[in-house]
Amino acid sequence: MINTSLPLFWAVIPAAGIGSRMRADRPKQYLDLAGRTVIEHTLSALLDHASLQGIVVSLAVDDRWWPGLVCATDNRITRATGGKERADSVLNGLMRLEACGASDLDWVLVHDAARPNLAQSDIDRLLQELADDEVGGLLAIPVKDTLKRVDPYGRVEVTVDRSVIWQAYTPQMFRLGHLRQALSDALAAGVMITDEASAMEWAGYRPRVIEGRSDNIKITRPEDLVWLTQLWHERRHEPTPTT
Repeated sequence: MINTSLPLFWAVIPAAGIGSRMRADRPKQYLDLAGRTVIEHTLSALLDHASLQGIVVSLAVDDRWWPGLVCATDNRITRATGGKERADSVLNGLMRLEACGASDLDWVLVHDAARPNLAQSDIDRLLQELADDEVGGLLAIPVKDTLKRVDPYGRVEVTVDRSVIWQAYTPQMFRLGHLRQALSDALAAGVMITDEASAMEWAGYRPRVIEGRSDNIKITRPEDLVWLTQLWHERRHEPTPTT
C-alpha cells in the first residue's frame, strides 16, 4: 500500500475495443507499427515518463494477443477487465488502481490504446498545467478547418465559429475520485459518454484544455496506420515498407 500525502500520477488505458473500421484480423491496438504493436508504442510513451507510478490496461475477457507481448510481464502494468463501453473499461481500470493503493486525490491520465505517438513534452505540459488545477483537463488541438453544420439532408445550415472549437485528444487527466464518481453516475443514468471529459462535464465540472501536438493522432482507419508508419521510418531514416 502506497502512503503519501502528495497526489500521485497513474494511467489507465482502455484497450477492450475491436476497431472494426480498420478491417483487420485483430483489434487495432495489436496491429504492427514499425516492428512493434500499436499498444506497445502507446505503453512505452507512458512508461518512459518518470512521474507515472503505474498503468492499468483494461482488456477484453477473450483477448488472446496481450499475453504474447513482452510488456505483459512488466510489473509496472496491471490488467483490468474491460467492459462493454469505453466508460465501463475506464471505470474498471480506476477500481483496479484503488486496489493497487491509489487514492481518490491521485491524478489519473486516461489515454487511448490506439494513440501511440504521444510525446513526452505533451505529458510534461499536461502534468505541469493541471497538477494544481481544481478539476483537471485534457490534451486538445484548436480546429483549423472551416466547419459546417448540416441538416439531415446534407444541406449546410451554418458555418460554425471555429475559434471556440477544439478537438479532444488524450491523455485526459482527472482526480481518481472525481472521475470514478462521474463515470459511475453517468452510467447509472444511461448517459452517453464519449470520453472522460464528457463524464466530468455531465457531473458539472469544466475541464481545461491544454494544447498538444497535432501528430498525437488516434488510429481509426487504415490510412492513419500508414501515415504513422511513414512517420516512424522517417524518424529512423529508414525506407517505408511498400507491402
